[in-house]
Amino acid sequence: MRRIYEETLVSLDGVIEDPAQWVGDYFDDEFLKATFERLVTRDAMLMGRRTYEVLAKDWSAQTGQYADLINGIRKYVFSSTLEVAAWNNSTLVRGDVVAAVKSLKEQDGGDLMIWGHGLFGQTLLANHLLDELRISIFPVFVGHGKLLFRENESGTLKLIAATSLKTGAVVLRYRPVK
Repeated sequence: MRRIYEETLVSLDGVIEDPAQWVGDYFDDEFLKATFERLVTRDAMLMGRRTYEVLAKDWSAQTGQYADLINGIRKYVFSSTLEVAAWNNSTLVRGDVVAAVKSLKEQDGGDLMIWGHGLFGQTLLANHLLDELRISIFPVFVGHGKLLFRENESGTLKLIAATSLKTGAVVLRYRPVK
């Protein structure tokens, strides 16, 4: 069975919205190399509409080894409102998110990934479909924006690894407890 790995960038005050505006120098070569090494082992990205719109806008015109990998990977976009998913290798998925993700997990192939913890990630966590959450905490206060975990979101996570980076960022890896 395929596994689903979620990776989320979060400020010290819990903000996940628009990390390109605040992650700055913390997203250094060390962080980029580690992210790239994980990305090449994934078979596809799963995302909701909002994440799709941001990533498609930010990455579709970029080139280079990292951008080429992101642009080339298979993408499954879960949305009931998006009309078309035109970004390279994107498939629009409608209907029951939980059933569709369960089906993807059961298919042959490599592991799957999610960037960010929005409504889509919350749904997967609540339905025990996430296998690991990698939360990268950056030592910056943003002061406003969407928070990592929202009201009424619940669950138990088991810490499986913690890494401190030279920039001061901390990467925490959790396994959801079912």
